[in-house]
Amino acid sequence: MPQSPHILWADDEIDLLKPHILFLESKGYTVTSVSNGADAVSKVKADRYDAVLLDEQMPGMGGLEALAEINRLMPDLPVVMITKSEEERIMEEALGNRISDYLTKPVNPSQVLLTCKRILERSRFRTQATSQNYLQSFNKITSALSDRLFHDEWVELYRELVRFDIDLEGDESVRQILEDQYKEANRIFGRFVEEHYTDWIADKALVAGEGRPVLSHEVVRESVLPLLDRSKPVVFFVIDCMRLDQWLTFESLLYPLYEMSTSFYYSILPTATPYSRNAIFSGMLPRDLAKAYPRLWAEGEEDEHSRNRDEELFLNKLLEKSRRDVRLRYDKLVASNDGRDFLARVHELKQFDLSAVVVNFVDILAHSRSDSAVLKEIAPDERAYRALTRTWFEHSWLFQSFQELAKDDVTVVITTDHGAVRSLHPTKVIGDRQTSTALRYKYGRNLKCDDRHAIFVKDPATYGLPSGGVNTNYIIAKEDFYFVYPTNYNQYVNRYRDTLQHGGSSLEEVILPIVTLRPRT
Repeated sequence: MPQSPHILWADDEIDLLKPHILFLESKGYTVTSVSNGADAVSKVKADRYDAVLLDEQMPGMGGLEALAEINRLMPDLPVVMITKSEEERIMEEALGNRISDYLTKPVNPSQVLLTCKRILERSRFRTQATSQNYLQSFNKITSALSDRLFHDEWVELYRELVRFDIDLEGDESVRQILEDQYKEANRIFGRFVEEHYTDWIADKALVAGEGRPVLSHEVVRESVLPLLDRSKPVVFFVIDCMRLDQWLTFESLLYPLYEMSTSFYYSILPTATPYSRNAIFSGMLPRDLAKAYPRLWAEGEEDEHSRNRDEELFLNKLLEKSRRDVRLRYDKLVASNDGRDFLARVHELKQFDLSAVVVNFVDILAHSRSDSAVLKEIAPDERAYRALTRTWFEHSWLFQSFQELAKDDVTVVITTDHGAVRSLHPTKVIGDRQTSTALRYKYGRNLKCDDRHAIFVKDPATYGLPSGGVNTNYIIAKEDFYFVYPTNYNQYVNRYRDTLQHGGSSLEEVILPIVTLRPRT
């Protein structure tokens, strides 16, 4: 049986509250009582409690002094302040989250019980409600997956799955149902992308009037350039490898600072930085980019990351083509020192019409988790990885930069070039020595793999991709598969299983937010 909740009650007139304590105990609570603040602090040091009821006015160490010490010792321990009057400062303490709630004397037993229930069982009630909501939505989502969904309907379905994934923190049995449905959604989404992608590249509608999604090379044109027609400076952030669920944890911290509007776009394939981010800054598909800048593209053959060295050049050319004469600033922030230097100069951005900022830390975190046993232990699944990312953001120079920008009269646009997926299932691939080394996509000559696990690109031009010569083709992983060569197969399967990768066609990698933020006045 679960242990009964343990309440610590500190009041200098605790003997008069014996009926209240007996009432709580009759409802299944264990109550320890003390008559002063110092004893309350000593008890918190010595034992584990689920909540503290704390009288504000006690001789010796008063309630507020005891509260400060309890917060220092156990910052997550809920504390209910009991006061003789609804003084403004007590309400301010509550609003400041130093206390969980407050009650005004005289208190009655039912009032205390309801407060304890609200505090101690709030999480359980919320989880139960979310579980019920998801189970009620399960059939609707299953039915939607069996229908023909258009690109905007896929966005809404993905948003719904992500919201349930975030909210279903405590109910493991329901989470397993959600995870299975998520896998099924990704299986069908991979097939959807495979069926329609060449039409999107050719700019064909799926059906009359339905249109197609905005793609990577159209992000600046659709979501940034129109803002330059207004008088306010625009700051455009591209946070490398940020998934929708990660953004939603960032959004909750930014909401008090900004009014936000959100749209979505689809990353081009492969959903990898050399392709997707260059497409964002150039406004061109990789096929056309390689033709326009053959030397720059060829120089990246041996080192794909070098293909992202010229983003500022590409953006300048895109602005010229759009007949935009703007003062442009470009920053790429890789190391922590880059971020701290950026924060120190963040108010300088208002002197430019457009500032483009690439933030690489989330991508670095994803790769670090793949390479570090310690990080994989800290973040063993999506929930923990999401929490780790939020913790970084909350204490980062990036969040501080957003806080500072909220003081300026600027418009902020935030997006990403691609997401990432936990790669859990290997699939064999056969290629020659010149085949690229990425795990979620490959290009080379005469590539072969199981076509159930990958999109097979025979004609790269129809996918907006450059061709490296005769018989060059691409394979792009579906769902959570990753490519492994038959040589030393088991060694590489074990090495790369459960690593965060990108380049494939999953919901997490393809469907991405574009958020416009305006400081609250």
